[in-house]
Amino acid sequence: MTASEHTPDDGSLPPVRAAFDAVTWKEIAYLLSNFPAALIGFVYTVVMVSTAGGLSVTAIGLPLLASGLFLSRQLGRLERGRARDLLGVRVDEPTPMPGPRRSGGFFPWLWATLKDPVAWRTVLFELVRLPWAVFTFAVTLTGLFVLWPVLPWVVRGLANVDRAMVRGLLSPSDELERRIAELESDRGVVVDTAAADLRRIERDLHDGAQARLVALAMGLGLAKEKLLEDPEGAAAMVDEAHGEVKIALQELRDLARGIHPAVLTDRGLDAALSSVASRCLVPVKVAVDLPARPAEAIEGIAYFVVSELLQNVSKHAGPQARGAEVEVWRADGAGGSAGSAGGRLMIRVSDDGRGGADALAGSGLAGLGERLDAVDGVLVVESPVGAGTVVTAELPWRGRATV
Repeated sequence: MTASEHTPDDGSLPPVRAAFDAVTWKEIAYLLSNFPAALIGFVYTVVMVSTAGGLSVTAIGLPLLASGLFLSRQLGRLERGRARDLLGVRVDEPTPMPGPRRSGGFFPWLWATLKDPVAWRTVLFELVRLPWAVFTFAVTLTGLFVLWPVLPWVVRGLANVDRAMVRGLLSPSDELERRIAELESDRGVVVDTAAADLRRIERDLHDGAQARLVALAMGLGLAKEKLLEDPEGAAAMVDEAHGEVKIALQELRDLARGIHPAVLTDRGLDAALSSVASRCLVPVKVAVDLPARPAEAIEGIAYFVVSELLQNVSKHAGPQARGAEVEVWRADGAGGSAGSAGGRLMIRVSDDGRGGADALAGSGLAGLGERLDAVDGVLVVESPVGAGTVVTAELPWRGRATV
């Protein structure tokens, strides 16, 4: 068994286990190494804070303190690694501090570093840990010779205090840190999605409308050459080119509709979703109940979600599907009114097909969930086999800007 199997990450006590197992020996190693590690950290922290504090009246005091806090962050990183390897404590790494260039200059970076809560909590950790490290070192070393029968239980209790100390002082700042990490991940999804959409548009233009227009230009050139020699053949070629023009125009309309349909811009979600529903292979009932039009970006995402889900209905609902339903409404937040900011845009697409859809199987639903997650949205799929599918999507409500 590994340490992580013995040590839960929710702050609860480890489960019952054998007295002298691998985890116990790792805890003993951690407690014995606490003293030298704590001594180094304490001396560094005291010297850094006192020196920078004494020089704070000079021009180099604050930059020196900022550099010292940056190095304190690195000490915290080493301690998190030591606790992870020997105690099985899984603590998320805090968001790295940006450098002066990304912070907008030296002084913004200096101010951000001086008020960095992660660094200051590491300073506090190094200051308060030395007395505890001396105590645990002495108890553990003595216990190896005197308290051998009860040593595993003593070590376990001491190690739990260290686990609590690491979680309390070396964890990311708060929910904001976790939110930043989540937004960084979501930003990557948005960038990847935008790049994939651009590649799809480029491929559709290159393989569809562009190829037809090239063939049309060549056909018209041949017709021009035959215009005097063979008027009937030239007329037939012009007629064929006219058909190609119609097909190319239809492909361009379909491509534009897939990017952002004109009906959505002009008439809103109700009309746009009704247009999408009319192309579904099963009858679709559309009900849109919104107090106002949402922001353009939210409206476009909602249209894309419904369009993708109705395509899934056409492809996967099966011949037993007799109908589908699309519902769109706004759910207001606590204390919110219909016209206030906040709330959620709710979308539900249901069908009575064969069911069995799985959003975790790497299908299009998984990609749709990632897109929604990137904008603080949620996708919930209920699809028991043989009982149809109900997909519920939530988007943050943002009102349309007025000009």
